[in-house]
Amino acid sequence: MSEEEPQESLPIPETAAESAPEAAATASDEAGSQPAAEASIEPTAAPPQEPAAEPEESFADALNAFERAHTHHTETGARQLEGTVVSLNADQVFLDIGYKIEGVLSRSAFPNHAEAVRPGDAVPVSITGRNEEGYYQLSRFRVAQPRDWSALEAAFAQKLAVAGTVTAAVKGGLSVDVGVRAFMPASRSGAHDAAELEALVGQQITCRITKLDVADENVVVDRRVILEEQARSELEARRAALEEGATITGTVRSLMPYGAFVDIGGVDGLLHISDMSHARVAKPEDVVSAGQQIQVRILKIDPDTRKISLGLKQLQPEPWETVPERYSQGQRVSGAVTRVTDFGAFVELEPGVEGMIHISEMSWAKKVRHPSDLLKQGGRVDAVVLSIDPAQRRIALGLKQTLADPWLDAQHKFPIGSQVEGPVTKIMNFGAFVEVAEGVEGLVHISEIVADRRLNHPSDVLRAGLRVKAMVLDVDPEKRQMKLSIKQALPTSLDEYIAEHKVGDQVSGRVVEISGDTAVIELGEGIRGACRTGNSPSTRTASPSAASASSKSAPDLSSLTSMLQARWKGAAPSESSQPEPLVEGQVRRFRIARLNADKKQIEVGLA
Repeated sequence: MSEEEPQESLPIPETAAESAPEAAATASDEAGSQPAAEASIEPTAAPPQEPAAEPEESFADALNAFERAHTHHTETGARQLEGTVVSLNADQVFLDIGYKIEGVLSRSAFPNHAEAVRPGDAVPVSITGRNEEGYYQLSRFRVAQPRDWSALEAAFAQKLAVAGTVTAAVKGGLSVDVGVRAFMPASRSGAHDAAELEALVGQQITCRITKLDVADENVVVDRRVILEEQARSELEARRAALEEGATITGTVRSLMPYGAFVDIGGVDGLLHISDMSHARVAKPEDVVSAGQQIQVRILKIDPDTRKISLGLKQLQPEPWETVPERYSQGQRVSGAVTRVTDFGAFVELEPGVEGMIHISEMSWAKKVRHPSDLLKQGGRVDAVVLSIDPAQRRIALGLKQTLADPWLDAQHKFPIGSQVEGPVTKIMNFGAFVEVAEGVEGLVHISEIVADRRLNHPSDVLRAGLRVKAMVLDVDPEKRQMKLSIKQALPTSLDEYIAEHKVGDQVSGRVVEISGDTAVIELGEGIRGACRTGNSPSTRTASPSAASASSKSAPDLSSLTSMLQARWKGAAPSESSQPEPLVEGQVRRFRIARLNADKKQIEVGLA
């Protein structure tokens, strides 16, 4: 290693020698007698070393000549080398730069982590120092090697990076030799604490001149700006290597309610919660955890915002592609309720496959006001597949289809003319709906509510929730419609009269109308019966509005007296004698001949 040590001072040996008088004068002003002591060492140390001085100078000259032969000097003093890639390991790229010792570059200095770099490739580099292993630390930045004030001025004007050696830690920062003594503030050193600042002493660094005053020999340099530029350059190289659709390995850096940030080689990408799994994800931590290494796919790179969208579920099989193979219309399925909305509920049939039960498909029996009345999030439910649309990723499910349809046997259960009872469920302008059984409603038209008067609105008589009796007028299972009548189901005075009498009973009645051979007899208030009168001349001359009497009428009192007197005298009544004919308004006795409760009809004859 003794042969390698002169190479460490190669960048600035001449400059240091040429500026020694100036440096000594400056140092004497700032640091007392320290430069003088250094100056006094050289003469005293020279005589004993004279025998070895000539070989060292010869070796140094030879080494300088070798370096100059492999170094390209630009007009500004920039020192650019062309390195040749020799080998690569997991972290570094080794290059032959023409020196006895190879140089190293971090793989992160190349696009895509140097995956495309091969031995033999030529790479322009600059020497920035030596690492702990003795290799030359290289940079792909152009680094100047100033040797005089004019070179410093050129580097300052062009904002070039310059190489320097940290010589000491001073108040507020570091002293750096960049061909002349320069000051670097601690805040611009790139060090995070005092220990890191002290560790820089003796190291060769790359920095930029931020202030240059030739007259006062005042030079201020900045290392932090170079580190930031290098980091940005490496970041840009990594970004440029990323491609949409590529699958890469990353590390989960942090979790947020809406997703996770993943470090993909120094660049952060967002793995949104919706792209974590085909199944519904409540929280990102249910799928990934901080520090976890995962494989993700690059979904999108926004050139404007520079945001990177990542996907995890895209690396898993798409379940909807084979849905038609596993599900069919009419199939009974089971799943967990994942969401309940105003219009229905979503059911997870398997991870990544959901179906929806619309509110109209939840019950035969009643009108569901909100799906939450029947289903709760997280609960399991059985349903029937109604339709499948793989292109739209939709499966329609039915809940009520798992139960028997009450309308299937409604026609047999509620025959026409039968009486039903149930609550009024809804009142409309044209009538009211009555629930006659679970899932079966019938309509009572406004004209079928009451018989004694005309209603303006069903609410004049009915209200929601009121239990009523009604008669079934018609049933249509296909249309799921039933017509009801309340007024025909109500017991009337005629019904009560029929229920209280039987055929053969004698009753009193008043003739209210005679028409042809039939008379209408009023048997009570609102109760009327029909009486057959026959075709006698006296009947035909009666009022057209009278009701006919029975063909066999009993004689009245006057006829009975005449008949008794005739019998008393021994004379029989003549065959031509007839009962007194019916007259409108006449009150007489009648005998009930027939009662029909269903048709609400009464027939009587003369008693």
